[in-house]
Amino acid sequence: MDPYAAGMAKGAPVCRKRDVLGEMVVVLATRREGRGLQLIAPYTRAVARDEIHELIVTDETSAAPGRAVNDVAYLGFAEILQGGVIIVGDAVTIGSRFVGVIAGFDEAHMPNHQNVLIRASERRSGFELDLQCGDGVVIGSRRDG
Repeated sequence: MDPYAAGMAKGAPVCRKRDVLGEMVVVLATRREGRGLQLIAPYTRAVARDEIHELIVTDETSAAPGRAVNDVAYLGFAEILQGGVIIVGDAVTIGSRFVGVIAGFDEAHMPNHQNVLIRASERRSGFELDLQCGDGVVIGSRRDG
C-alpha cells in the first residue's frame, strides 16, 4: 500500500540525516513558461552515488508535492557524490550560493533521471547564476520552505 495514496503519510518527515553531496556536470541556460511539471506526492526521494539528476528552479510559491509547476529555469545536471535522502524543504547550495529549497520531484524522465524542483525567490538559469561544471552541490541543512 502506498502510504501517500492512502493518506497515511503527510508532509516531510522529522528526522536527522546527512547532506546529499554532488557536483554540477552540465550547466543549462534554458527557461520555460507553461512547462506543466507534475510534482509527485512523496516528500522524499533517495538518491545513490553516481546517479545524475536534473536541478530545476521555480519561483512559484505554490510549488509543492502533488501540484503542477509551470514556470521554470534549468540549473543543469548534478552527479551525486554522496547519496542519501532529499526531503522537501532541504536547502540547496551550489558553490557558495544558496539557491533555494526543495519543492518536490517530477518523474517525467525516469528512469533516466529525476527532476528535482527547487523553489527560489528568483527564477534564474544556471547560466544566469554563472554556475560552472565542477561546482559543488549540497542538499541538506533543512530550512522551512
